[in-house]
Amino acid sequence: MRDPNQQIYFVIFMGTLLAFLLVGFILGMIFFYQRRRQKQEQELMRLKEEYEQEVLRSQLEIQESTMKTIAQELHDNIGQTLSVIKLWMAMAPIAADHEAYEGVQNSKEMLHKVIRDMADLTKSLHTDRIADIGLSEAIKFDLVSIRRTGILKIQFDADGDEFHFPDQKSIFIFRMYQEMMNNIIKHSQATHVKVHLLYSGSNTFVLSIRDDGVGFDVQEKKESGSGSSGLGLKSMRNRAKMIGADLAIQSEPGKGTDITVTVPLS
Repeated sequence: MRDPNQQIYFVIFMGTLLAFLLVGFILGMIFFYQRRRQKQEQELMRLKEEYEQEVLRSQLEIQESTMKTIAQELHDNIGQTLSVIKLWMAMAPIAADHEAYEGVQNSKEMLHKVIRDMADLTKSLHTDRIADIGLSEAIKFDLVSIRRTGILKIQFDADGDEFHFPDQKSIFIFRMYQEMMNNIIKHSQATHVKVHLLYSGSNTFVLSIRDDGVGFDVQEKKESGSGSSGLGLKSMRNRAKMIGADLAIQSEPGKGTDITVTVPLS
């Protein structure tokens, strides 16, 4: 017959063991639940990012398609109409001593400028042309158009051996460049702009644009997201995200703005 003390110790031991097992089971279940919940949250985040990326991709594709359609319409319809008007004006039998002669000549020059500017606009909107001539040439061509206006002094440099991106990536980079220049022209009050392209041997491409304008508070602009410049910055960030690029913006009120886009080749 067992000693009563041994029985008591045995009961205490078994009770303690069962308590430890129960606590371990509960902790294990909590740990398992937390891990499962964490995996579910990660999966939801992944699905949410994929959905947002797909929505953004669709929006940008629709935007590019719209730009291409507008460019085609400008070229095929309005461009041809303006060319016909220019031809009629050139054939107008107005002598040099006629009182309307000077006005007609001024109208011809203005019409010629409108046709040239519209042709430049059509080329910058048409995505196929950007892919055909390459990113550097597309940017150089656009800068020539801006120089003609006389509103900015522009310095352009390109270093390294140019490599060609896939069509969509080069278009997105060009649209980011256009957004930067648009913000400079509309908001910066700058007089000088430096555009630099770097085709690095480390399989990266860098686009940097620096101006001597009034600058702005980057954090304030990022948080507000209001106004055309705020929407422009958001658009650039969206495009950078789509192509895996890094967008860096440095600016302070009164100290100009420096924007850099770093794009991995892969």
